[in-house]
Amino acid sequence: MTEPSTVVRLPLSAVAPVRDFVTALKRKRQLNALDPVGDILQSVAPEQASRLALPLFSSKVSAGLPSPADNHVDKRLDTNEYLVERPGSTFFVTIQGRSMIDVGLMPGDKAVVDRSRVAAIGDIVMAMLDGEFTIKTLSRKKDGTLRLLPANSSGEYPAIDISPEASFEIWGVVTGSFRKF
Repeated sequence: MTEPSTVVRLPLSAVAPVRDFVTALKRKRQLNALDPVGDILQSVAPEQASRLALPLFSSKVSAGLPSPADNHVDKRLDTNEYLVERPGSTFFVTIQGRSMIDVGLMPGDKAVVDRSRVAAIGDIVMAMLDGEFTIKTLSRKKDGTLRLLPANSSGEYPAIDISPEASFEIWGVVTGSFRKF
């Protein structure tokens, strides 16, 4: 059975990565016909990471480390459990650009995206708009049409209005982020 198709315009630099993705998608679908989309996300999902529970001190620290004499280990914290609520539908993406810095999403940060969450107005979402991924805050104009808002007070990044003609899909809700110094 052949599925209907559509023409999509891509920048030339994106052709090879998209072909690689489609090839991987076909391979994954052959391996697991029951849940092909979930399978792709799981292949980059954090559930495969080994568990590592480290001490979480109950004392609050403004800067630096707790005093060795302050033996107040409240519990052990597994960062996977802290960051990921639904491992089977969660994946990480790397932030590129500065359009969301006012909400703490800096270039190079890893955003935690949960594909199973239903997006609501005000959520930070990962969306595909006309073939390109973006992370923005989901909003609605007074006339009811959707828009994506940046979080950068410089004014350098405009809001994106979603026209009825646009190819638009929300891929998931950003539930957290992390960075390495």
